[in-house]
Amino acid sequence: MIKIYVPLDSAAVALGADEVAEAILAEAQKRDASVQMVRNGSRGMHWLEPLVEVEQGGKRIGFANVDESDVSSLFEADFLTKADHQSCIGEVDAHSFLAKQERLTFARCGIIDPLDLDAYAAQGGLAGLKRAIELSREEIVGEVMLSGLRGRGGAGFPAGIKWKTVSEAEADQKYIVCNADEGDSGTFADRMIMEGDPFCLIEGMAIAGLGVGATKGYIYLRSEYPVALKVLNQAIEIARENNLLGENVLGSNHAFDLEVFVGAGAYICGEETSLLESLEGKRGQVRAKPPLPALEGLFGKPTLVHNVISLCSVPIILAKGGQFYADYGMGKSKGTLAFQLAGNIAHGGLVEKAFGLSLRTLIEDFGGGTRSGRPFRAVQIGGPLGAYLPEDLLDLPMDYETLAEHGAGVGHGGLVVFDDQVNLREQAHYAFEFCAEESCGKCTPCRVGAVRGTEVMERIAKGEDWAQNMVLLDDLCELMVDGSLCAMGGMTPIPVMSAKKHFPDDFEPDHAVRAAE
Repeated sequence: MIKIYVPLDSAAVALGADEVAEAILAEAQKRDASVQMVRNGSRGMHWLEPLVEVEQGGKRIGFANVDESDVSSLFEADFLTKADHQSCIGEVDAHSFLAKQERLTFARCGIIDPLDLDAYAAQGGLAGLKRAIELSREEIVGEVMLSGLRGRGGAGFPAGIKWKTVSEAEADQKYIVCNADEGDSGTFADRMIMEGDPFCLIEGMAIAGLGVGATKGYIYLRSEYPVALKVLNQAIEIARENNLLGENVLGSNHAFDLEVFVGAGAYICGEETSLLESLEGKRGQVRAKPPLPALEGLFGKPTLVHNVISLCSVPIILAKGGQFYADYGMGKSKGTLAFQLAGNIAHGGLVEKAFGLSLRTLIEDFGGGTRSGRPFRAVQIGGPLGAYLPEDLLDLPMDYETLAEHGAGVGHGGLVVFDDQVNLREQAHYAFEFCAEESCGKCTPCRVGAVRGTEVMERIAKGEDWAQNMVLLDDLCELMVDGSLCAMGGMTPIPVMSAKKHFPDDFEPDHAVRAAE
């Protein structure tokens, strides 16, 4: 029986993968061909989706951009045993986009059936959890500290310090909360791994529970991810049936269980304290710190809050040791990161590489330049509140400290590319509009500052009192940075000021008036 792989990933499904899978099965039945359909996750080569793979002689041969109408021609070309069809890209693992990556966290994504626990274990899954069971809490936390893992959600805070704080806190109940409210523009790594390798997240959360003494976990999932919701719930049931979750995790006498909580679409709930408020059934508003969630988090109990990729990095750290992971990367930026290429880019997708490669390598070598074919002009790193960087900064290495020196941040690893037709004043205006729309409203600098920011940008666009409004823009941004309660208001000035710094011509009155017209 020949295995055929068709992704169930949301990106592939949006492009017709479900219909392609049904058409292949129907055509196979018509031709009396013996096939086994596997709905895998995505390989992360989104510009090739739907990417159909056929197992031939121990290799996976890929057929790109397959449409439902292409299926009959695939069978006519005998794609089950040959690689002669015009859509064939050869052996998928040998594709240059994948061959140059260092996939630690995403090692299984797109390779296996996401709900096949045996396949997960055969590909190295559960090794980290089994080792963690043999270690003490202090030893588990020690491995995370040694790895140098930092939060992959955007802040880059050392994970080991969080783990140590929660582990040492005294309480009758502790929680693990996974922040899966992936709302940044140009990001999809969380979704990809939840849909393509959900047991990795479950294993990472179970290890975290053992490490800090928590017995209950929650995955706070954004409502816009229905495929991830379905896959996660199925995976959790399978995990319970196989004692990966429950009162006695893999016979360890340690209890840990988890469930999925679906958010209501508020961007601010990506901020950890707003997320906790929402999880408690309240309005998603930022909490003042202290107290820190590590000491008084969910329901007032010590809570380890981590992003999806942070938790999915934990199994390999425990399986192969903290030093193995720390050997990747540079400086204080250890391990790998799933960089996500989006926007006006030829080869949109996911690239997992060790920290230290350049923006140019990501955008030109992996991304293939702009999709439009026009000259590159800017890239925004780290979501809608990230900095815009020009072409002359593309040789910067991707690590936390270097980018911070240039007023930027790694964020969640998302890169949104723009060609020479973009107007950066308009992008700066959008940053204020976005903040005004998504602010929780708790603090004045963010709630009111974002509205005043849109007004200032509109006057600049019209050339009204241009010099005075440019000064006012600086003052307003300084106020929002210094006075906002959380990063929502505090980071909104980053795209504004970076656009103003690196693309001043777009803010000039004549140019601005022309753009407004």
